[in-house]
Amino acid sequence: MTDDLDGMYDTFKALLDAFPPSEAVKRLEQLGISPDIVQSIRERHEQQMIRVRELEEPHAVVVDGRDTWYTGPQAKDKCWPAIVDLLRKDGWPEEPAIRSLDDSSTRVVSLLNHPKEKTFSTRGLVVGYVQSGKTTNFTSVMAKAADRGYKLFIVLAGIHNGLRRQTQARLVQQLVEPNPSRWSQLTGLDKDFTPHENPASYFGRSNGTHVLCVVKKNATVLRKLAGWLEKASDYLQDCPALIIDDEADQATVATNSINPLILEIMSHLPRSAYVGYTASPFANLLIDPGAQDLYPKDFVVNLPKPAGHFGTEVLFGRYALDGEDPELVDDGHDMIRSVPEADVPAVRPETRADIEGFEPVITDTLRRAVEYFWLVTAARRVRGTGNPHNTMLIHTSVNTAVHNSFKRPLENLRDRSTRALASADADFVSRLRDLWDKETGRVPAGDFGETKVQFEELLPELPGTLDSCRVIMDNSSSEDRLDYENGPVVAIAVGGNTLSRGLTLEGLSVSYFVRSVSAYDTLLQMGRWFGFRNGYADLPRIWMTDELAEWFRHLATVETEMRRDIEIYMTESETPLTFAVRLRTHPALRVTAAAKMRDAVVAASSYGGKRVQTHYFHTNADWLSNNITAARNLVASAAANAVRTEERVADGRYVFRGVPHDIVIDFLSSYKFHEKSPENDADLIIQYIRKRVTTAGSLRRWNVAIVGNPKGDDFTFAPGVCVGRNNRARLEMPNPAPDFADIKTLMSRRDAAVDLTGEVGNLTEQGIMDERREQLPDTGLLVLYPIDKVSRPSPAKKLRAPLDAEEHVIGVGLVFPEPPYGDSTVESYISADLSRVRIEDEDYSLLDGAEA
Repeated sequence: MTDDLDGMYDTFKALLDAFPPSEAVKRLEQLGISPDIVQSIRERHEQQMIRVRELEEPHAVVVDGRDTWYTGPQAKDKCWPAIVDLLRKDGWPEEPAIRSLDDSSTRVVSLLNHPKEKTFSTRGLVVGYVQSGKTTNFTSVMAKAADRGYKLFIVLAGIHNGLRRQTQARLVQQLVEPNPSRWSQLTGLDKDFTPHENPASYFGRSNGTHVLCVVKKNATVLRKLAGWLEKASDYLQDCPALIIDDEADQATVATNSINPLILEIMSHLPRSAYVGYTASPFANLLIDPGAQDLYPKDFVVNLPKPAGHFGTEVLFGRYALDGEDPELVDDGHDMIRSVPEADVPAVRPETRADIEGFEPVITDTLRRAVEYFWLVTAARRVRGTGNPHNTMLIHTSVNTAVHNSFKRPLENLRDRSTRALASADADFVSRLRDLWDKETGRVPAGDFGETKVQFEELLPELPGTLDSCRVIMDNSSSEDRLDYENGPVVAIAVGGNTLSRGLTLEGLSVSYFVRSVSAYDTLLQMGRWFGFRNGYADLPRIWMTDELAEWFRHLATVETEMRRDIEIYMTESETPLTFAVRLRTHPALRVTAAAKMRDAVVAASSYGGKRVQTHYFHTNADWLSNNITAARNLVASAAANAVRTEERVADGRYVFRGVPHDIVIDFLSSYKFHEKSPENDADLIIQYIRKRVTTAGSLRRWNVAIVGNPKGDDFTFAPGVCVGRNNRARLEMPNPAPDFADIKTLMSRRDAAVDLTGEVGNLTEQGIMDERREQLPDTGLLVLYPIDKVSRPSPAKKLRAPLDAEEHVIGVGLVFPEPPYGDSTVESYISADLSRVRIEDEDYSLLDGAEA
């Protein structure tokens, strides 16, 4: 019986190549298979579909009722096994790398329509990480879709020739070359799409090959493709097509030319699936879901973060999210080096008028960055492992004339350094030794499982390193290009937009980045330093201004919160048409370009179950004194009006219980939050408190706590209310902005339970929330922290510096109860004040250009 069932199930799988599952079952019935066996086959297939739907990774949000037909590769497949063979040759381990890729690509293919359905028009989105292997993922999806009968594959590969060419090369290597008789190409390495004479030769029934087309998002090119497909319409009725939109947030959303042309191309393909891939889905998630557009109405897949990937959070650190223990949130690696603001005019024109005739100056920080790059390259040659290429990125401006102006100064620096090495210049060699020892001391190789290369070991490699080092201007007006296909590369690449989207800079170890941008997605995509650094994870460094480092730290928090929101929706049975990911704002950054936000709405926020805390402060005496006065007034009023006061001298803590809410509102009206902290919006918090009081009878009473340090020097809030000052060092910035400190973490998990009774010391974050719901379901908690104005860091905190404020600092934490029956909301706009930010955004002039 089992053998019969196995045989019939193999027959069923063969039928699935020609028919969707429901139709394949009917064919079995027509063949006279007994109802019992048919039912067993259906149950086995359902079990296989459940296995795919319930994969641990990746998670997906899927529209209701969407069928899962693809259950994984089969023995007869050709395209996917060829990719696996190539990955194994490249050293990919079976676990977890190949297994994870297999699972994630299977999940995406399972959400496409069966290729034999009569008509379909799917919209999906796959969210990955910058430089995390998205190209390998969508190549795997294409391979598996081809193995199941998809015919036409259109890949929209950014807006620049460099990325289009790189993508074409990857797809040819992994799809076409292993199975050349199975593929036809409409585009080539150096040839974007041009119309072909005979569509039947590609799409006719007699042609069983898959058709590959890799095009730029360029209006002229896409118009040609749309016109050619229209002429081929007689042959496209039975042509299942998969459109992969790489960098799907760039140029696709809300553009007057590209967006309609993608939709027009889909209109000529009765069986088509559009799947966007991006690491910065901010724009895609702000499309109007009700419009006939490219909103991912059918599915959103969240790819897991690959092992060993360097992302925003790893490099820059981030702030704690609601419900996280701040002590467990890392500060990031000590790999960011500061470019003084005074250096910026030397490497980037201050105005458009300054571009003509601009000559950059090789500042001390830029020289150190270049010299460190040469040291890293030499050290990697000593190690002899990992990627054979070595690249440095210099990105200061979008303007091609500015890029080109760097060539002569950088080549002069290389030539002078070559001569200094040849003459054994003692001062030069001593400077390099000092730089190497300092950098390798700040980031120990052992922390990454590597062994430090001693300076004496790398010194003999330096002459050859400098001799092979090229200075390349990679931009839209340059003939020079980074070419990793013809042997190991050592290159200092100077560029702008052509280097900031999708393009992989092989062996990137050093970046010098002072470009100002206005949007989250643009900034995130410019982080070409994200990715994998096998064999040299201890060596990457990034030189940038302190302001940019702070923006990336904020962005790491936004990105983590966005992905957590997506994960929450994925576990709460939402669909793509009902979820709305929150995107926290920043005072100097847009979420995405204004045109892409035309469908963004006023954001409805709520504070139920949330924890709000201050981590940015001014350091001038007037601002701080105002907050001290506000805090002392609050404590005096709380002491006079509390139902009960608890003094815990041993712990340095006070709790004033049952304080009326209007006293808390008075404090929030007078206390000043730093303007860089949009999540600490006093007006919104006050609005929320008042709304809860009037509509739900909640938050009428508050517990006001003071958390001090029993070992600190005294700070007096009111007669008889005195605690020791806390120590909170600020994040180190070599060129700190005047009158600014970021302490990153204020509240501990224990502090959020200061007003709870019973044994709460070992509770998790969730445990604290559960206890608050049980003990204090309608009571808010406000915690005051007196912080010593000096606040020196402990020696173990390498990325911290003394606070050095002019007056003692008052930190504030707020903990809101989680409402049991729905929450109130208050509204804020997704917007940013860009009036004082000099920005150079992405150049979209190429979209409508005539280049092919």
